[in-house]
Amino acid sequence: MFGPFERAVAARYLRARKGERFVSIIAVFSLVGIALGVATLIIVMAVMNGFRSDLMSRFLGLSGDLTVLSVTRSISDYEDVARRVRAVPGVTAVTPLLEGQVLLSSGSWNAGGMVQAMTRPDFAALKQVSGDLVAGSLKDFQGDSVAVGEAMARNAGLSVGSRLTLISPDGAATPFGTVPRMKAYRVAAIFDSGLNDYNRGYVFMPLDAAQVYFRKPAQVSQIKVMVSDPDRARAMAQRIADMLADPQIMVRDWTRSNNAFFGALEVQKNVLFLILTLIILVAAFNVISSLIMMVRDKTVDIAVLRTMGATRGAVMRIFLMCGAFVGVSGTVAGTVIGVVFCRYIESIRHGIEHLTGTNLFNPEVYYLVHLPTRMVWSEVAEVVVMALGLSLLATLYPSWKAARTDPVESLRNG
Repeated sequence: MFGPFERAVAARYLRARKGERFVSIIAVFSLVGIALGVATLIIVMAVMNGFRSDLMSRFLGLSGDLTVLSVTRSISDYEDVARRVRAVPGVTAVTPLLEGQVLLSSGSWNAGGMVQAMTRPDFAALKQVSGDLVAGSLKDFQGDSVAVGEAMARNAGLSVGSRLTLISPDGAATPFGTVPRMKAYRVAAIFDSGLNDYNRGYVFMPLDAAQVYFRKPAQVSQIKVMVSDPDRARAMAQRIADMLADPQIMVRDWTRSNNAFFGALEVQKNVLFLILTLIILVAAFNVISSLIMMVRDKTVDIAVLRTMGATRGAVMRIFLMCGAFVGVSGTVAGTVIGVVFCRYIESIRHGIEHLTGTNLFNPEVYYLVHLPTRMVWSEVAEVVVMALGLSLLATLYPSWKAARTDPVESLRNG
């Protein structure tokens, strides 16, 4: 399509001569604009994908893909229910849990928190917590012991062996009113789940100790279920509910529990994509401006080429190549910058924080303790194709205008 003649002339026009520096500068700014737009889009999409993937894996790993609940808030025959749920094809893990809200106290420190109790084998299988122990050991997770998050341990001044007092509002009735239950537990382990809410407000304890504390012998409040395909959680929930066939038991999937949160992330990602696309669109308009100015400056040259036998198609291809060079170069540069930035984003963040002395990523605001990225190459390809498409479309009108130049009028006026 592009012959040696068109390539040679286009390459000559891209090298600015004296008196043509302004056009060249506009072309450079267009290239930089496209590169920045592509890089920004790739980085933002990767960060948003990382947020969703990391939050989803951690949230679902801790809260479960499905939750089996009872309308009475307690499941008495939970071992039988858990056995029947495990037999359902597609179920990978079943964990009976006992949850309860408490007031946590240690010295002068007090805060509200959530107790989540399970057996020691189930706690060991919860890799989001047991796999990231900062201190302590799993073998000590028994009896009157608890595991706390590193943020709670830091705020309350706790360490392995310290005592943490749990105060339940559901206390014993006396002639003087309801007296809250209070009991001190030994800190057996300190974990880092990667989610600030869990690190700051959750306490894990053995199931038998929690059943005694909450006065629910041989009972749990829910059963957490993990499935092989979380995207089919709703269908799995219906299948389990049909299998149990108990009007007192309901099955809730993660899409109902956290759908608003993950839906908001998806909307935010789409809106950011549309907004940042405008950067590339603005750069494409700069390509149009630079090519129009180049065509005006090269009017006499175009007339000479036409009189020497160059066809309108050849002239159009010359300026298409000039504009395409800016678009392709900017897209390639932006892709490289975006991919490299995503690869080293944590090191870059730490470097900026060290230089400025500011905290760019507060875990208390963003839930996570690090900045995640996840490159989806199909989305990178979409960004590249979109940038190339806009850049090439931007070259059509100026190139067509150049091809329509009348050589007689141009030479007369030149």
